[in-house]
Amino acid sequence: QVQLAESGGGLVQAGGSLRLSCAASGRTFSNYAMGWFRQAPGKEREFVAAISRSGGSTYYADSVKGRFTNSRDNAKNTVYLQMNSLKPEDTAVYYCAAAYSGLLLPIIEGRYDYWGQGTQVTVSS
Repeated sequence: QVQLAESGGGLVQAGGSLRLSCAASGRTFSNYAMGWFRQAPGKEREFVAAISRSGGSTYYADSVKGRFTNSRDNAKNTVYLQMNSLKPEDTAVYYCAAAYSGLLLPIIEGRYDYWGQGTQVTVSS
């Protein structure tokens, strides 16, 4: 089992920044690719970003590319999502997820084995 706990969400004005953290406990963190997803009110959960086990590779949804940066610190069992130039349409509950998968950068929800409880991000206009 892997337990994931997100933090760092909150209310920010458009153009502002937030950094989300996701702390993992349980199994060996570096064995898991990590992903971020989000779910806005009335919408389905969507992929945001993924990072490989080593942190050497990342992949982003087009909607956040150039604004969000995904990173990880395997010594601290933590993955981060730095979010800059936030827009109102970024408002959502953000979830981190862990994938024990052969895929380098999973982008499909079904590839992920463990999920956090989510953290709310609200961007005001």
